[in-house]
Amino acid sequence: MVELDQMKLELMQYKDSLKEVCDSLDIGNKKRRIEELDMEMASPDFWSDPDRANKLTKDAKNMKDTVEKCDHLNQAFEDIQTLIEMGNEENDASMIEEVRSELDSFIEELEVLRLQTLLTGEYDANNAIMRINAGAGGTESCDWASMLFRMYSHWADKKGFTIELLDQQDGDEAGIKSVDFQVNGENAYGYLRSEQGVHRLVRISPFNAQGKRQTSFVSVDVVPELEGDAGIEINPDDLRIDTYRSSGAGGQHINKTSSAIRITHLPTGIVVQCQNERSQFQNKDKAMEMLRGKLLVLKQAEEEAKMKGIQGDLKSIAWGSQIRSYFLQPYQLVKDLRTQEETGNADAVLDGDIDRFINAYLKKKSQGALLEGVDADDAE
Repeated sequence: MVELDQMKLELMQYKDSLKEVCDSLDIGNKKRRIEELDMEMASPDFWSDPDRANKLTKDAKNMKDTVEKCDHLNQAFEDIQTLIEMGNEENDASMIEEVRSELDSFIEELEVLRLQTLLTGEYDANNAIMRINAGAGGTESCDWASMLFRMYSHWADKKGFTIELLDQQDGDEAGIKSVDFQVNGENAYGYLRSEQGVHRLVRISPFNAQGKRQTSFVSVDVVPELEGDAGIEINPDDLRIDTYRSSGAGGQHINKTSSAIRITHLPTGIVVQCQNERSQFQNKDKAMEMLRGKLLVLKQAEEEAKMKGIQGDLKSIAWGSQIRSYFLQPYQLVKDLRTQEETGNADAVLDGDIDRFINAYLKKKSQGALLEGVDADDAE
């Protein structure tokens, strides 16, 4: 049958890509390492060093997940071939729809796994700590900040990731002034570092009685959760540490005494805060972890800037580094200004459908083709 033969040709186009992806993920060595870890984890004294045990357990799970995905795709490739042969032998037109569905799923899963090969940064596999901060614009910007927090929460849920709220400052009338949260999941930082920058919203304001179109800006900051100090040394004399009373939507575990912590790193002006742990000491430890992450990203950006000979402000970390515009009126459009990726379904994006932007960023970054200095109005 012509349709099945065409799909067989389409499938065979991905044969080499599948092999290249699995080879680049070093599946053979991962399988050997998994066997070694399984034997080690079965030893009676494995948990005598809990930190090391937790790390090895996490490593084993991540490797098993990757191997399972690759094995599944290889099996799916063979299964689709078999379905096509059966359909041709039996001249069964009803098989066309089933093969098309299986082939589309195979292509989508292969693309997701291929993108995983682009997550080669030292900290890409780590959890991500994010901060959303409302810009100028009062209630309008606070509402936009809450919309973005909802977007990332829904995206994380779809990925099977979890959200851990660290600190939240509510807006005076609606929305949130700022929110710090951690996204826990494999490669969370590798994916979400693409969201670093300023996000612009254009819509008819629900808070404006005259129904005027307004523009709001919100900054998103993303750093990796670090294990240990990651080579980042912090001089205690460079810190100002303040305590304050916990508030906001932190849940039942928030301690209503002055246990919340705000740390200011005086040389850089970086401020971090945490209120959602059970004690002042835990909040301080988490805030210091957040500070190390921010200093690490700052250090990496400075080193990258030196290599490129860039002068002036580091756009990758500064307020004003606008990356994406979201238009809700008079038409719907979400456009990433670094990759030119866009979609007219803004509602889906705000409901967490941001993989197309993340994937486009990873592809362009791997090719060294990210755009810089694009004016926001170019998206209109």
